[in-house]
This record gives sequence, C-alpha cells and structure tokens, in this order.
Amino acid sequence: MSTGSAPDQHGEEPKSPKKGSELLPGMGQLFRDFAPYFTMGFQLAAAVLLFFFAGWWIDSRYETAPIFQLLGILIGFAGGLVKFLRTVSDLNKQKQP
Repeated sequence: MSTGSAPDQHGEEPKSPKKGSELLPGMGQLFRDFAPYFTMGFQLAAAVLLFFFAGWWIDSRYETAPIFQLLGILIGFAGGLVKFLRTVSDLNKQKQP
C-alpha cells in the first residue's frame, strides 16, 4: 500500500486541486497593477467626508452652521485632489522606463 496517489484508468496520475492563485493566472498581477487606482477614489471621498464631519462638529459646537461644513468640504476636496494628482504623477513616473 503506497501513500502516493494511484494512477487512474488511463495510467495518468490524478491532478491535484489547483490553488487559488493558479485558477486565474495573471489576475494577481492585474489586481496589483490596478490597486493604486482603486484606492485613489476612496482617498478623495474619505478626505471630503472627514473634513465635512469635522466642520459639522465645529458648527454644532459653536452654532455657526453651515460655514465650517462648507469649508470642510472645500478643504477636503482640495487636499484629496492634491493627493490624487500626486499619486497619478508618481504612478506615471514608475511606468516610464
């Protein structure tokens, strides 16, 4: 009795189940290539939301609505846009030989 796998009816060794990375070859590289682009939208949205809620908190504390909410949106958008453009610039530099 052997511990290895026995040949099937055609004399071939049965194939072992494929690993997740072998099922769709190249998908891992595809995800690695596009991951920075996927995160840029989330970073921009997070910056806007973070500064909006900070402005909302200030407005609720000092009863100055909607001044700081609007300022928060503008600052968040400006900061997120700067981060977005820097990331795109860095990615373009990496792709050039």
